[in-house]
This record gives sequence, structure tokens and C-alpha cells, in this order.
Amino acid sequence: MSSVAVPFYQRRHKHFDQSYRNIQTRYVLEEYAARKAASRQAAYYESTGLGKTTCRLCARRARTLAHEAIQESRKRTHEQKSDASEEKRIRFASELSALEKEIHTARHHAREHLDRLAIQRMVEENMALERHALEESISRAPEILVRLRSHTVWEKMSVSLCFTVQGFPTPVVQWYKNEELITPASDPVKYRIESKYGVHVLHINRADFDDSATYSAVATNVHGQASTNCAVIVRRFRDNEQPHPAGIMPFHLPLSYDVCFTHIDVQFLEKFGVTFGTEGETLTLKCSMLITPDLKRLRPRAEWYRDDVLIKDSKWTKLYFGEGQAALSFTHLNKDDEGLYTLRMVTKGGVSEYSAYLFVRDADALIAGAPGAPMDVKCHDANRDYVIVTWKPPNTTSESPVIGYFVDKCEVGLENWVQCNDTPVKICKYPVTGLYEGRSYIFRVRAVNSAGISRPSRVSEPVAALDPVDLERTQTISVDEGRKIVISKDDLEGDIQIPGPPTNVHASEISKTYVVLSWDPPVPRGREPLTYFIEKSMVGSGSWQRVNAQVAVKSPRYAVFDLAEGKSYVFRVLSANKHGISDPSEITEPIQPQDTVVVPSAPGRVVATRNTKTSVVVQWDKPKHEEDLYGYYIDYSVVGSNHWEPSNHKPIKYNRFVVHGLETGEQYVFRVKAVNAVGFSENSQESEAITVQAALTCPSYPHGITLLNCDGHSMTLGWKAPKYSGGSPILGYYMDKREANHQNWHEVNSSLITQTIYTVALSAFPHKGEARAPSSSVYPSAGPSPVVPRLSRTGEPSTGHSTPDVASPGQSRGAGSPPSTCWP
Repeated sequence: MSSVAVPFYQRRHKHFDQSYRNIQTRYVLEEYAARKAASRQAAYYESTGLGKTTCRLCARRARTLAHEAIQESRKRTHEQKSDASEEKRIRFASELSALEKEIHTARHHAREHLDRLAIQRMVEENMALERHALEESISRAPEILVRLRSHTVWEKMSVSLCFTVQGFPTPVVQWYKNEELITPASDPVKYRIESKYGVHVLHINRADFDDSATYSAVATNVHGQASTNCAVIVRRFRDNEQPHPAGIMPFHLPLSYDVCFTHIDVQFLEKFGVTFGTEGETLTLKCSMLITPDLKRLRPRAEWYRDDVLIKDSKWTKLYFGEGQAALSFTHLNKDDEGLYTLRMVTKGGVSEYSAYLFVRDADALIAGAPGAPMDVKCHDANRDYVIVTWKPPNTTSESPVIGYFVDKCEVGLENWVQCNDTPVKICKYPVTGLYEGRSYIFRVRAVNSAGISRPSRVSEPVAALDPVDLERTQTISVDEGRKIVISKDDLEGDIQIPGPPTNVHASEISKTYVVLSWDPPVPRGREPLTYFIEKSMVGSGSWQRVNAQVAVKSPRYAVFDLAEGKSYVFRVLSANKHGISDPSEITEPIQPQDTVVVPSAPGRVVATRNTKTSVVVQWDKPKHEEDLYGYYIDYSVVGSNHWEPSNHKPIKYNRFVVHGLETGEQYVFRVKAVNAVGFSENSQESEAITVQAALTCPSYPHGITLLNCDGHSMTLGWKAPKYSGGSPILGYYMDKREANHQNWHEVNSSLITQTIYTVALSAFPHKGEARAPSSSVYPSAGPSPVVPRLSRTGEPSTGHSTPDVASPGQSRGAGSPPSTCWP
């Protein structure tokens, strides 16, 4: 049987006409059918007895009949097969016709869909071209139609400042309070900003006296900016002022009674001590206190300070005061949080405070051996497309030295950090350019050494890319009856076509790798936005080269990079607007790129003295050249180990520091190094070895002496223990007395008073006197034996009250010893 490919209709209909099989198969089937018919005929003959006849005529007739029957059967079978084949062919033809029609319909639909897509694409392209042409025709800088107006309100009232601006593209509006950016996210209860149909509103909820300020609104788009400002005055109620007319409020509010008091005493009970933390942790400094008297309407004010800088609620610090407890919580510790923390309780009678140091160690580096993160990232000299970023270097005691830093920027509201410099910058200052006008940015810094890159620093405060001079381009004109009109200086200057050249072109920052040029805009500058072009020339070349040929500068600042080391350059600046370019400015003096700040010299002699069981006081001489110093880093090492550990992780500005966290009885040596924007000085000489032990000094004087009782026969006096014990427990007290008209003091008790209360018989008072607080105090002094403070008093028992007095230097003595003066 030959292998022939099966036709497509047989693949689709496998039961179709069997006559399409090959000829050999047909012959085999016909032969098989003939044999089967012959066998049936033989069986018929046998059954009817025809096979047994001997008549040849009958046999021939029988064969003829049988042959005719076979032929008839074959003919009938062939006709049946032909009918079936014809029926299958008709069915296949109808199915094929339906399939072709379906394919034709699908092709038609696909062609129509492609035609519609092509038409839609063509329409969108035409609309985009027309839209671009329309936008170009209607594009304009922001223009303020309705300006802000000033308000005077009472406390607890709400204020709404609104103005209207138009421009295309739609201007971005930012609000400022005394030139500080207002961010509703930081205080959503106080501020709420709305912008709709060109009308921009700033809502100030429940204004207080601190909200009295000058408020400004700056609208910015790609074509320029416009600003308007106003004043808000918040008045407080006085006794002779009524906030509402009598007709508005028919009823009378109850009057509050004045609380008479002399003094509010704040006594700290549980205090926070010297604390050690690690970057990334959460930490809380708590202090519980006893307030006497505790009045709800007359409470002290809790203030927290870090290195004498007031701390406010922010993203990183949370303040709490209530129920006799003051707390300062850190949501994410950073080395910027290291410092001396002071809690001050401010009352009308005075200030009570307590201080302790917080140390913050570096978090584990992402790469072994990488340096710690930089700190104290700040922005300076911000303008429309330029800002200077500064930071402080980390302490590298056990790591390899830092070889440079990477500066990253991110637009406020986004999380896309962009690296500003391609190669590490070696000094702790970098000018960032290429900012978009009107947008706010935050910055961070990463340190690099031979092992790898550090963790990023804490982000800086947001800074807006705006020209601060534009906020001052307004003028207030006084008219009759105390009215004032605020107009823009642009209106006074008139229509200026081609601007004049800039003035006062000079170098404000000089480094080995860049020079920052600064200049003053031309006067008058006109209404049109200004851009600047900078040109440089190497001294002696005689040719000028444009520095910013591709991008125009909008700020009166620009950082010029790619300057040859050791060569001198001169610069000039041109101003331009849409009407044309001005003449060049005056040429600057020759400027040579070099580092104006050098590495500081090493600090002088280092001296360590005993302080407590776990701390040592370290002092050192300042270096010879201490200009532009960030501060000092102190390291310590156990004698004989030759392994140095950092004491502080943030530079300190003073030449005295208390190193905490030491082991009692261990011997240590100390060294100090200075740091500035360029880098670290050499390490100072090591101090002499010192054993960590507590030092004894004179205690401070007792205070708060009060007459508790006087019954005509005796006087009972009470006082408070000294605030500082001098490193040893207080053994007791001595009390002295003197007559009111004499200056000589005499002892009241010969043995120690162990309590803070004592009853004196009236026989000890030869004359009447007036009891008062101590007129002496004890200054601390180191000594081998314990010392105790003494009390001094003058009194007149009949008065029945005590009066505070100013303390003056006095004496302190031990038990049974004569008075001895303690000097600081």
C-alpha cells in the first residue's frame, strides 16, 4: 500500500467517502465480496439441493441467475456508495463555503479596526500639535489679580488669607510665614490650604499670639513667579477691652478670680541619667517631678534643650508634659541627636532645670569597614536653581579614613533619590545646581572610604528653590487715615526691554575643585524674568568661553567646575530676557582655584582628672589655628591594649568634656583631634594614665530654710538638703546664729544634726530677730575627708514667717573641726 498524503477534507472528516482509498485496496475488497457471495450461493445450492443436479442446463441456468444476482447486488451497492459520497461532498462544500464566508468577515472587521486606529492616531497627533501651538500662544508668567490683605483678629479666632492668580501652565503656590515655608503636613490642625479655580486660600485655625507675622504667597511656573504678602496681627484680651459688643452677648460670662501665690516649687523625683543609644533605635528621656502647689490653671512650662537649643515637636522628637511627668521621645535615633539635654521647668518664681548627656553610637555598617554616616546636613544660600549643602564628618577611630562624600537630592513628596556628584567630593561642602524653580528639596550625604560607602545621613530640612530677593520686591505706601497700599517694584520700574548688565560679580566660595560666583541683578530689572550667562577666560589667553551654553541660569549664583589646578581665571556675566542679551558685566579679579580652609593643627596638652566612678573629665589646649572648626573628637584606650574607642560621635565645640561609660578601677589614656570642613587634624599626644575613681569635693549649701513653728519657748526650723553632695553621703548639719544688730556668728549645736529639721530653744536667742534663709553657701573643693555644710540664720521669733535671702560664699567643716573655707 503506497503512502499517500491524506486530503484536507479527509483530515477534517475522517468518515468521508471510502472510495478514495487506493485501487489495490478496492480490488481486495471486491474480491472478498465476490468470494463471500459465492460462498452464500454455494450454501444456497446445498440448502435447496441444486448442487446435486446432474442437469447441465439447470446448472448453467442456476449459474446465470447467480451471476445476475451478484451483478445486481454489486450495482445496488455501487449506487448506494455513490449516493453517500455525493451527500458527503455536498455537506463538505456547504461547510467550506461557510468557513470561507467567516474568514472573509473576520478580515473585513480587522481591516476596519486597523483603519479606525490609524484615524484615531492621526487625530491625536493633530490635536497634540494644535494643543502645543495653543499652549505656546497662551503661556504666560503668573499674574496676581487679587492680592492678600492684612487682618487684625483676637486670639482663638480663625483667619483666612486668600488671593487670586492666573498664568499658564497653572502656577504652583507656596505659603511663607516670616520667610519660612508653611507645611500643612507638619501641623494639620493649625493650617489648611485650598486651591480652586485660581483662588488660593490659607486657613489659620484658632490663631494665637505667635501667629502674628508677615505671610507671603509665591506663585511659580516655568515662565516666572509672582508674590504677594500681608500682615496678620493677633491681639490678646485685656481687662479694659471687650472682644464683643454688649449687644451681641446678652449674658455675662463668670469672671475668673485671681490666684494669689508667692512661689511654685518644682522638685525632681526620678531623673534620666547619662544615656547610651544606637542609630535607628527609639528612646525616651523621662523625668517625674513634684509641683507645689499643683494648680491646673497655674502650671509651669516644660522646655527641652539640646546644647542650649530649644527642641520642638518634629518628625524625630515628640514632647509630653502632664500628670507630674515630662518626657522627650525619639522616633528614630541619629547622631544628630547626641548632646547635652536639659529639662527646664519655667515658673513665675524662677527656673528649675536638670541636665544629662545622651550618646548615640553608629549603627552597624552595611559593608564591613565602611565609615559611619555624616551628620548635621544643612542648606545655605538657596536660590532658584542652586543651593549649598554642608555637613559634618563622622568619627573614624577604628575605620580607614574617609576619602570623599556623595550628596543625594530628592524632591519633597517623592522617594526618588538622585546622586548629585559623579565623583566623591573631599570637603564637607558642595554646591548643588540644576534645581527646578518653585520646588522643594531635601538632601542627604554618604561617606566613602577604601572599604565602601556608609549609611546615608539624616535628611536635611526642606528648602525651596526660590529667590529670596523676590519676596522683598514689594513697597508699602502710606495714604490718608492710616491706610496703606502695597505695590510691586516691578510696576514702578516700568517696561524694560533689554536689561542692563549684572553688577558686583565676585567669588563667594573658592575651592580646589570649584568656584561659586555671585552677583547682583541689574537695576532696574523689569517685569520679564531674567536669566544669566557666565563666561570665563584663563588669564593671559585673551579668549572667552561660555560656561553654561546649554542651560540658562536663573539664580544670581553659579558654581563653575572643571577648572585647571594652579591656573588663574577671570569671569564676567551677561543678563538676558525675552527681548535680548545685555552687555557683559565688569571682569572679576583673577581667581585661582584653591582650598581657602586648611586642615587644623593638632590640639595641645591633654589632661584627665577624676570625676565619678564611671566618668573622667578631659581637658586640652586649643590648636594654634582654630578658625572654622566644627569641634573635637575624643578617643580613649585601656592602658596596654592599644585599642581606641570613640567617646563622642558628634563634634563638641568646647575644650572640656566628661567621658562616661568607663569601668571603675581601670586605667585609661585619652587623645583628642580637631575637625573642620577639610578633614581631621593629627591626633594629640596621649594623656597620662588615670584610674577611674570618684572624686570628693565640698558639697553645696543647704537651701529653703523655713520657720515651721514658734510657740514662745522655741523655734522649729526646716531646710532642704544640698543639691550636690560632693561625691560622698551627707553626714549632718551645723547651725549658726547671730543677733540682728551684730555680724558675729555663734554655734547653735555642738553635735551633728542628722535630720533636716531642728528645734532651737528661745534661750539661745538673747534678742528678738527675724528668721531668714542662709546667708552663706559652700563651694566644692577636693579633699580626703568628708565635709558637711552648715546653716546660718538670723531671726526674730515674733514675726512667724521666713524671707529668702541671697546666698554668699561661706564655710564648711567636718565633725568637730574648726570652720575651713572651701574654694572652687
